[in-house]
Order: sequence, then C-alpha cells, then structure tokens
Amino acid sequence: MRAPLPPRWPRFALLLAGMLALAAGLLTGLARLGWPLPLTQHAPWHGPLMLCGLFGVVIGLERAVAVGGRWPYLAPLACGAGTLLLLTGQAAAAAFWAYALGFALLLASTGRAALRQGEAFMAVLLLGVFCGLLGCVLLALGAPLAEALLLLWSFLVLTIAGERLELSRYLPRPRWAAPAFAGVLLALLGSLALPARWQAPAYGASLLLLAAWLAHFDLARRTLRAQGLTRFVAVALLAGYLQLALAGLLMLAFGLQAGTRAYDGALHALGLGFVFSMVLGHAPLIAPALLRVRLRFSALLYLPLALLHASVLLRLGALALDDFALRRHSGLGSAAALLLFLFLMLFSGLRRPAP
Repeated sequence: MRAPLPPRWPRFALLLAGMLALAAGLLTGLARLGWPLPLTQHAPWHGPLMLCGLFGVVIGLERAVAVGGRWPYLAPLACGAGTLLLLTGQAAAAAFWAYALGFALLLASTGRAALRQGEAFMAVLLLGVFCGLLGCVLLALGAPLAEALLLLWSFLVLTIAGERLELSRYLPRPRWAAPAFAGVLLALLGSLALPARWQAPAYGASLLLLAAWLAHFDLARRTLRAQGLTRFVAVALLAGYLQLALAGLLMLAFGLQAGTRAYDGALHALGLGFVFSMVLGHAPLIAPALLRVRLRFSALLYLPLALLHASVLLRLGALALDDFALRRHSGLGSAAALLLFLFLMLFSGLRRPAP
C-alpha cells in the first residue's frame, strides 16, 4: 500500500524552491542579454539554475508524489539546497554536489517506480535521470558546462519522451513504431559518446527524429479536436514538437559552439520552445495532484502559450538578423509569458479551492 502523502504545505514549500530557481534563472537569463537586473554575477549559472534547480525540484516532487512515502521528497529538497548554495555565493562544487545528490535520490525513486511498473517508458525515465546525474557529477568535479550540457538536456528530453510514451502507449501503432522509438533513443544516447566535433550534429539529428516520432504517434494528434483543457494540452505539445525540430535542425546544421548565434538559438528553441511548452501544457494537469487544489481551465492560458512561442521565434529571427536589441526584447517576451502563465494558474487555484 502506498504511504500517505505528506501535508500540502511541505510540498508547497518545496515547490517554492523550484520557483526560486525559476526566478533566478529568468533574472540571470535577462542579465545575460544586458538588462540591468539583480543576480548579474550569477549569469554563468543560468543554465544549471533552470535545468537542475527548477526541473530537479519540479520533476523530483512529481515523482515523489507518484511513488509515495517520505524519503523521495529528499530529492527535490537536495536540488533546492543546491540552488540556495549557488545563489548565496558558496563554492559552485558544493552546489553541484547537492544537485547530484538530488538526482541520485530521484534515480532511486524512479527505480522504485520501475519495479512496480515494468514498462518501457520507465526505462526511458531512468535513462533521463541517469543522464542528469552524470551531468551534475561532471560539474561538481569541475568540468566546464559545455561537457555536461547535453547530458543535462537529455534529462529533460528523455523525461518528456518517457512521459509521452506512457500516455500514448495504448494507442494503435504499426509494428515498426516501437523499434523506431528505441532506435531514436539509442541514436540520442550514442551521440553523447561521440567526439566533440560530431556530438552536437548527431544529437541534433536525434532530436529531429524524436520530434517526428512524437508528432506522428502522440495522443495529442487525436485530442487536438477536443475542447477546453484537452485541446490546450494538445496545442502546447504539438507546438513544442515543432520547436524541438527547430532545435535539432540548428544543432545539425551549425553544431553547438558556445557564444555563437546558432548556439543561442538552438538551446532556447529546445529550452523555451520545447521544454517550457511541455510545462505549460502539463502544469494544469499536474498542479492539482501536487498541491491538492482544483483548477478551472481558462482560454486565457492560450495567451502565455502564444507569447512564449512568438518570443522564441522572434529570438531566432533576431539571431538570424544579428539584431541584439530585438534579441533582448525577445527575452523579455519569454519571461513575461512564463510570469503571465504563473499568474493565471495562481488566479485559477485561488478561485476554485479544493474541498
């Protein structure tokens, strides 16, 4: 029997640790674009704050609720501690060891879930967390961010792919669909072992193939004709798959050389366009389970979703034109989209409290 959930407020406090990482990630991202904002000195940690701080907490909290018991909540707690260490000026290694501990605990809780449910999608989730753990350990050992970057991104890419595989596994598919999915994942993981010169193009090709598979076989293709929240989720997912394909195309064509315009475009198409589109689509489904609140869907949620994708496309256009001023404003648009979404979610939760 699953252990009872902890009270709502401890989970809310853990979620606040994730929101702290989100706020810091947004501020450092805008600081990197030249906006005079706090945390400018932490701008080099923009990526880890988002990838490890925010998503380490949020995914760890979601997994802990699914698994049950109390010890799985140590995973988001450790990731939250890593964010605090990073923001308070402690040694970066200590922060990354805290993140690594969080990912190790997340790997343990995911493994526990896999023992209960021996499905293919659980193996994908395990691989994703293992990639994130390796990335955090590399950073803790002093490796440059470039060496751990694709491992950390693989944590999110594989987590999303595994969750979508879970939700779509009962749809009728041709026999070749499952081997094709496995082949895409093997190509993605294999690309991580290639020499630096070939790693990013091979990784980009894998993302292109994954985007094609998800867009073709995902449940969202059917639910797009539904109404209300179901349609909103489908729109967010399919728009995200287009951004995933864009990111893959940029990596395939130009690689991932830090400081280049293609590097900026590929990573933000992947992070903002794909990952956060998935977040916007799934948050109205996950938040009620995490916080025991009842949310009422509003068509206003399409506004931040549209603004998010418009800002990413504006950023890509600005990078193509080498227009830094336009690029700076696209960053403001992305931040505004996420803040508007959080406001709408909070307003919906306050209007419809759970019994």
